[in-house]
Amino acid sequence: MATAQGTGSSSAGPSGLPSSAPGHGNSPAVAVWEWQDEFGRWRPYRGNVCSYIEQVFQASQQKGRRLGPGPINSIPLGHADAVLAPYVIDIPSLTQFRQDTGTMRAVRRHLFPQDSAAGQGIVWEWQNDEGGWSPYEMNVCVFLEQAHATNHQRVDLGPLGYNYEVDFVAQVQTNKTTKFRRSVQRRLDVPYPVTATSGPVHAGMVCSCQQCWFNSGTGPITTRYRHSMINFPNSSTAHQVSGRTTSVSSSGLGFVPYNKPTLSGARSTPRLNAQSIWALPQAGGAGGPSTGLSASNGVSTPNLPVKMPKPSKVNQALAGWWKSLAASVMGLMTATPTEPEAVVRRYLEELKGAPADEDCMICMEKLASPSGYGDACECSTIKPEMVGRLTNCQHSFHMLCVLAMYSNGNKDGSLQCPSCKTIYGEKTGTQPKGKMEVSTFPQSLPGHKDCGTIQIVYHISRGIQGPEHPNPGMPYTARGFPRYCYLPDNEKGRKVLELLKVAWKRRLIFTVGTSSTTGESNTVVWNEIHHKTEMDTNLSGHGYPDPNYLDNVLAELAAQGVTEDCLRQ
Repeated sequence: MATAQGTGSSSAGPSGLPSSAPGHGNSPAVAVWEWQDEFGRWRPYRGNVCSYIEQVFQASQQKGRRLGPGPINSIPLGHADAVLAPYVIDIPSLTQFRQDTGTMRAVRRHLFPQDSAAGQGIVWEWQNDEGGWSPYEMNVCVFLEQAHATNHQRVDLGPLGYNYEVDFVAQVQTNKTTKFRRSVQRRLDVPYPVTATSGPVHAGMVCSCQQCWFNSGTGPITTRYRHSMINFPNSSTAHQVSGRTTSVSSSGLGFVPYNKPTLSGARSTPRLNAQSIWALPQAGGAGGPSTGLSASNGVSTPNLPVKMPKPSKVNQALAGWWKSLAASVMGLMTATPTEPEAVVRRYLEELKGAPADEDCMICMEKLASPSGYGDACECSTIKPEMVGRLTNCQHSFHMLCVLAMYSNGNKDGSLQCPSCKTIYGEKTGTQPKGKMEVSTFPQSLPGHKDCGTIQIVYHISRGIQGPEHPNPGMPYTARGFPRYCYLPDNEKGRKVLELLKVAWKRRLIFTVGTSSTTGESNTVVWNEIHHKTEMDTNLSGHGYPDPNYLDNVLAELAAQGVTEDCLRQ
C-alpha cells in the first residue's frame, strides 16, 4: 500500500492523497505533449513548445485543412524552439523523428485539469548524474503537486510505477530498494495550453482508461520494448539511471517524413586509420587522442529547413573557416561520387508507369501524383512526377522525395529505405574524432562465468562542430569521457567487438546532439548502438547479467549496415 504522510485531509485515496482529487471529465483542460526516451520514460515538452504542437495539431484535425501541397501531417519543432531544430513530429503515427540521425521516439498527448500543475505551469524535476534537472512525467508532476498543495511531508510514487519516495521537507527522492537519494525541485514554467477538445482528463494518478492503460509504467508492456536492450520495467525497477546512459534504437516505429529540405552539396568520407587503438583521424589527417578544443571531422553541410539563432561574429568566422576546409579536403580526396542525383540514380530504377493506388511514404502523396517536395527541391534531371524503385528491396518512391531525403541527411553516398530500412552503400555517421581502446582481463561478467572480460574505453574530447553537425562552428561538449564498456571474452563477444570497431571507423557509435538525460544540446551522445557500461548490478539495464544483450546489439549493428560481411572485406 502506497503511503503519503502529512497534515492534509484525513480522507485519503489509494495514494494517501485526498479522495476528492479531480478525475476524468469534460471540464476545461490543458494539453500536455510528451516524448518517450530510450528507457521508457515520458518526458514533457516545455509549455511554449506544447502550445505550438497543440496549435498545429488542432489545425490538422480540421476537415479539409491543408498546408502547402498536402494535409498537415508533420510538426517541425524548430519553429517553437531553435534548440529542437532537428526534430519533427509525424501526426498520423504520433512519432518524433530526428532528421540528422534518424532516431524515432513515440509521442503522446494527455489532457489535465486546468487547475492542475500542468495548467499552472508547475514542473517537478529530479537531479540527474550530470548535475542537471530532468522533469518527471506530467502525471507524476500533477500527483506531486497535489501532495505538496495538501501539506504532505512525503509521498510514495509506487502507484505511478516508480520505486521512489519523495520527501518534500528534505527535497529529496529516495530509491526504496537501494536507498539512493537524489535532489528534487519544484519549478514554475509557462502554463500548458488550454485545449478546445473534450476528452478524458487525467488528475495525476494512473487510471483505468485506455489511454493511461497503454501509456503508463504500471500497464502492460507496450511495443516500445520489443526492440529494446533494457529489461522490462516494473514497480521495483529504477527508472532513473546512471549518467553513463546509452541509446536504444526505435526500429519498431514507422517512418516519419522528413521536413522539406533544400538541396545542398555532397561530401566524401575520409578513410579511417585502423590500428590497435581505433582512432578517428585529426583534421590534418593524423590519428590519435585530442586535447582541448579542436576541429571535428567531416566535410558535409546538412541543410535543415529551420530558423536558427543568429550566430556571433566568432561563430561566423569559424563556420567560414570550416567551409574553406571542406572545399580544400573535397578537392584533395578521390572517393566514390556522392552527388545527390548520382546516388539516387545509382540505387533506384525509374518506373515508366506509377502504381495508381500506392502512396509515397516520404511525402505521403499518391505515386501517381507529383512529389510533395516539388516546391522545395529543384533538380534539372529528376522531375516531381518521376517514380523509382529501389533495386534490392523493390520499394517505390518519388525519386525527388528520395533526393530530398538524401540531401537532408549525412550525404555519405548511402541510402536507407524508409520502408524496410535496407541500406544501400556504406552508411557513415557524424561521430567526432576520438580514440577507441580495447583490453582484456580475467574477471568474469555475471552470466558469463566461463570466460574473461573485454573492456572498451572510448575517448572523445570537446571540440568545434563540423559542417556535418547540427550547428557548424559552435563548440560541443563531451561529458562523461572516457566511457568504459564491457563484453564477455567469448566467441560471440569477440564478434561484437570486431563489428564495433567497424562501427567506430564509420563514425556510428556517437554523434553530436541533445542529451536525453540532461537536455543539454551540442554535446556528444550515444547513437543507436547499445553498450553495457556497468559490469554488474543490472537494475539500470546497463550491466550484466543480460542473456539477450549480444544478440540484440548484433541486430542493432545490422540495422546500421554493420554485419559479418564487413569482416570479410
